[in-house]
Amino acid sequence: MNDFAYRFIPGTGDRTLLLLHGTGGNENDLLPLGRAIDPEASLLSPRGKVLENGAARFFRRLAEGVFDEKDVVARAHELANFVSAAAKKHGFDLNTLVAIGYSNGANIASAMMLLGLLKFRGAILFRPMVPLSRPPDITLRNCAVLICGGRFDPIATAQEVNALAELLRERKADVEVRMQESGHELTDVDVEAARDWLAASAIA
Repeated sequence: MNDFAYRFIPGTGDRTLLLLHGTGGNENDLLPLGRAIDPEASLLSPRGKVLENGAARFFRRLAEGVFDEKDVVARAHELANFVSAAAKKHGFDLNTLVAIGYSNGANIASAMMLLGLLKFRGAILFRPMVPLSRPPDITLRNCAVLICGGRFDPIATAQEVNALAELLRERKADVEVRMQESGHELTDVDVEAARDWLAASAIA
């Protein structure tokens, strides 16, 4: 399983949520979030393998907001291979997979989508940025994406959020953007928005 530390919690529903934490998080951090968004889903939550001053991440960065894009691509492939292996081991359907990522986790989820590595049924991206400056021209048709940004976020700015939304829309993804009255932190409003969107979307 590519040496990822992870948690898998079986659910009673058909859907599986891939939970991807932010910098400094671990495989336990987003389990309550996943359960709040979909109480019936199975949960797959890996820990990022890159350490930045002891804080776990999913890929390297050169500075705040400056990503090592070669590493982004390599780590995205590695994570996608892990998810595919986990699907076989735990018996869940990759066609029902919904990625839920926060910050660094949202960025690696976006990278996997933009590289065409996993055919996510949908994705919920909290406080994301554009992970790749020149992603390949692939199609993301039939993929629904909710992006939740913070109006006062100094890291994942509104400009970054909208640039990512445009990249995904150019590739035929169905993208909805919601800007919350917050900074980089997750809020209860984010959780409610994600839960409502997932319940009402075509991937429900």
